[in-house]
Amino acid sequence: MVLESLFNPFAVKRKPWEMFFAGFIYSIIGMLLAYIVFREVAGILLVFLIVMALIPMLYVTIKEEEELDLKTDREWFLLKEHTKVLIYLMFLFLGITSALVLSYLFLPAETTSSIFSLQEKAIVGVNKNIQGYLTGGTTQLDFFIRIFLNNLKVLFFCLVFSLLYGTGAIFILTWNASVIATAIGGLIKSELAQVASLTGFPLFSAYAGITAGSFFRYMTHGFFEIAAYFVMGLAGGIISIALIKHNFQEDRVVVDALDLIFISIGLLLIAGAIEVYITPRLFA
Repeated sequence: MVLESLFNPFAVKRKPWEMFFAGFIYSIIGMLLAYIVFREVAGILLVFLIVMALIPMLYVTIKEEEELDLKTDREWFLLKEHTKVLIYLMFLFLGITSALVLSYLFLPAETTSSIFSLQEKAIVGVNKNIQGYLTGGTTQLDFFIRIFLNNLKVLFFCLVFSLLYGTGAIFILTWNASVIATAIGGLIKSELAQVASLTGFPLFSAYAGITAGSFFRYMTHGFFEIAAYFVMGLAGGIISIALIKHNFQEDRVVVDALDLIFISIGLLLIAGAIEVYITPRLFA
């Protein structure tokens, strides 16, 4: 209970930036414990340990959002309050990702290989699928549809996990954060190696430029994609708590949950369009 008490769950909407530090601290502690205690499965265990620290805070947040549905029928007000939650969740995601990127960059290669081996395998699988589509003569529209359908499957599981476990979507999102962090860290290392081979040593300006470029390469579309998953997770969590408290018969709860579901699908469409049509042009 010590980790959960570091941050006040009732104040996170007023101070969303604190969640960056929550995600950062929980990730470092979870990663170290996973590596020290269960090194063979550290990649998946670090996700569980981060999630364990976050569940009490997220449960309180979703419970408050569900109670808001019963206090007002002003949907714009509810969406405004949900936006505050989305902001603090995005800070949380950035904190987790930043901690794991730094760990991937500065820990010894043997250590990172042990901790992030599962994430690296996931990235290899994704890259093979993408390369297969790109070399298969598919059009951009076909590629967009494929990307959107794959992301829609993840969105569906965010809803299912949240319905079954209340805050279950945070597991999928933390796993995604660890995979994205591994991809960003790997890209930074690769780019720095190229700079070092050309100049003989990596320059500080190269560190800064490559780090920023690698981050935005994934987060240009990733921001909307992760936001979509969080919104769907919030919708599923609200439905889950409403069912437990027998409030789901209230029209306001149903309307609010449906609005969030449609918003998450819209965000996913935007993310897919950016990934297919914009990101390749910016980072060719």
